[in-house]
Amino acid sequence: MDTEDKPLIWLHGEIKTPPFSPLARIEAGVLLRRLQQGQLIPLPHSRPMPSIGPRCHELRVHDIDATWRIIYRLDSDAVIIGEVFSKKTTKTPKKIIDTCKRRFQQYDE
Repeated sequence: MDTEDKPLIWLHGEIKTPPFSPLARIEAGVLLRRLQQGQLIPLPHSRPMPSIGPRCHELRVHDIDATWRIIYRLDSDAVIIGEVFSKKTTKTPKKIIDTCKRRFQQYDE
């Protein structure tokens, strides 16, 4: 890790094979590395999630049998991961949104 890369702080979830396929795990790793290096990732790979809070986004990783989502927040000093889950509908479940809000709030405290 470069001295200027932001660390990843995992509040919940992990990216491993299984359940991620090796290719999806690599894609997720590449996208997270880009975030660590300060790059902003546009659609279709990432979208803002203002319903969770400011600077919150959802990474989209397409896999063989699933579509993975990684909820993260970009802070000035870190990339904070709030949740990793398989998304089965077009709408993010309210339970996931509420859980991420709570985790980020607890992290800030």
